[in-house]
Amino acid sequence: QLQLVESGGGSVQSGGNLRLSCSASGLALDDAGVAWFRQAPGKERERVSAISDVRGGSRIVYGDAGKGRFTIHRDNAKNVVYLQMNNLKPEDKAMYYCAADPKYWGLKQLCVYWGQGTKVTVSI
Repeated sequence: QLQLVESGGGSVQSGGNLRLSCSASGLALDDAGVAWFRQAPGKERERVSAISDVRGGSRIVYGDAGKGRFTIHRDNAKNVVYLQMNNLKPEDKAMYYCAADPKYWGLKQLCVYWGQGTKVTVSI
């Protein structure tokens, strides 16, 4: 059964760093587009970043929520996509979700497979 699992969330102070992981079973992430989104309570889901499959050149795009301080990276050997988040700010507090799709990549919410999310809290 295909499953995406996010991990790495937690509570950090403002200025701290976290690395989120998106691991998959039943799906080779190097053969899929993978994206990160986030959603804070009471707010709409935001686009963070996406990476295309290897055949597509592993192209990367950042949404407004991910520009400047976040980096997406895929480890093909481990079948994991990471989101490195640096210099975190209180406004980064949200539930972070990864999504994957073997036929789509990008920041539209069109991926077929979604994880359950990992929570990030940033305190002042």
